[in-house]
Amino acid sequence: MEIFLRLAAGATLLGSEAAEAVGKGGFGINFDILETNLINLSIVIAVVVYFGRKFLGKILGDRTAAIEAQIKEVEQRKQSAAAALASQQQKLAQAQAEAAKIRASAEDGAKSAREAILVKAEQDVARMRETAAQELGSEQARVINELRQRIALMAMQRAEGELPSRLNDDLQQRLVDRSIALLGGSS
Repeated sequence: MEIFLRLAAGATLLGSEAAEAVGKGGFGINFDILETNLINLSIVIAVVVYFGRKFLGKILGDRTAAIEAQIKEVEQRKQSAAAALASQQQKLAQAQAEAAKIRASAEDGAKSAREAILVKAEQDVARMRETAAQELGSEQARVINELRQRIALMAMQRAEGELPSRLNDDLQQRLVDRSIALLGGSS
């Protein structure tokens, strides 16, 4: 403690001498060791270096350790981020591969569905043609039967109309005899 007081007193003297020199209008260098307190300054510097070295060494060591810890933490975060990035890239690649599989599966399903629809449509068209042909055949048969009936009716009407003029009693008697003979002959 005493040393610090002496140092402070020496610094005050040094400051006052410099002020007097400036006040007289000049600045000069004093080479007198005792007057300039060079001994006091060297003691102060030695004390500061001796005691300050531990203090500054401790502060610098703490700061160095903190910086090293931060660097290690940043490196660990970098490694974990790189690992997470690689994991996510792998997941992305898997998702893209899965999407490609799903797309290919969907395309195959669409192709098979299209082919099934085409086959079903062809079967429906064939069935419709068969139905139309059957309907046409039955309609044709109905029209033919109707025409036969009309022709038969017209033929009978015409025959009935012409029969009285062509059929006389003699011809009628022969026709009856012949019909009886046919009936009697078949029994």
